[in-house]
Amino acid sequence: MKFPRPYTLSEIASLISCDFIGSPDFMVLGMNEIHVVEPGDIVFVDHPKYYDKALESAATIVLINKEVDCTEGKALLISDDPFRDFNKLTNHFKPFAPSNVGVASSASIGEGTVIQPNCFIGNNVTIGKNCVIHSNVSIYDDTIIGDNVIIHAGTILGASAFYYKNRPEGYDRLLSGGRVVIKDNVDIGAACTIDKGVTGDTTIGEGSKLDNQIQIGHDTIIGNKCLIASQTGIAGCVVVEDEVTIWGQVGVTSGITIGKKAVILAQSGISKSLEGHKTYFGSPAEDSRSKFKEIASIRQIPNLVKSIKKLSQ
Repeated sequence: MKFPRPYTLSEIASLISCDFIGSPDFMVLGMNEIHVVEPGDIVFVDHPKYYDKALESAATIVLINKEVDCTEGKALLISDDPFRDFNKLTNHFKPFAPSNVGVASSASIGEGTVIQPNCFIGNNVTIGKNCVIHSNVSIYDDTIIGDNVIIHAGTILGASAFYYKNRPEGYDRLLSGGRVVIKDNVDIGAACTIDKGVTGDTTIGEGSKLDNQIQIGHDTIIGNKCLIASQTGIAGCVVVEDEVTIWGQVGVTSGITIGKKAVILAQSGISKSLEGHKTYFGSPAEDSRSKFKEIASIRQIPNLVKSIKKLSQ
């Protein structure tokens, strides 16, 4: 998430009432999660296990809960609760803006696009040309949709990320200030849910086709010309490269990459990154040929047991 203008380190520290290390005039351009940070961004860290990762990332401002040595060219915001203060910044720069109309006045809808009854189009949504948005679709604020996109009934674009911190009093939600971006020529089936990024974009690439009842988590990137079948669930921060095929009821864990032109067979569980140009099956998913040989071998176990019993008699 980029800020509407450059802020100084002292201005940001004032917004969240915290101390800082670095020049008061140090420029702050935005805030992001660690996997998408760029120079000028704030990243937060609240566990010693991840201090080095945050400090060595591309982010030049680290919101941290302990005073540590500051790398040259970087600055620190010292907070007793970085998670809370990251939420404060999100709420300041991307506050929730209610709407009392079906299509917000700030929404932009392209020529030839059809919006069927009972849809909700939120603030600052952009929809391109020649799209069809079927009934009961909800498109949250700041979503961007390209040209020639079809979205079927009951789909929701832009719900909050499923991202919580476990506190003694209960789960504390990390606020989502990102977007959903749908590129040109995408088809999205009925009753799909695509969550917005925490600070970045959840993206569906050009020409990709999604079946009904698919869940895609925050900050996930789906490449171009992908096919994803019904009841697939993809967690947050996943990269699905171009021309990947994912068949029904596949589950994908967070933070992994599925390589170009991979094929994932139905009911597989993806627990780690997978190379492209291969077919996978099983849970955890493995090369399908090896998996099918393994299954065939397991089926021979009863016959082997019978043979051993006969030999022992």
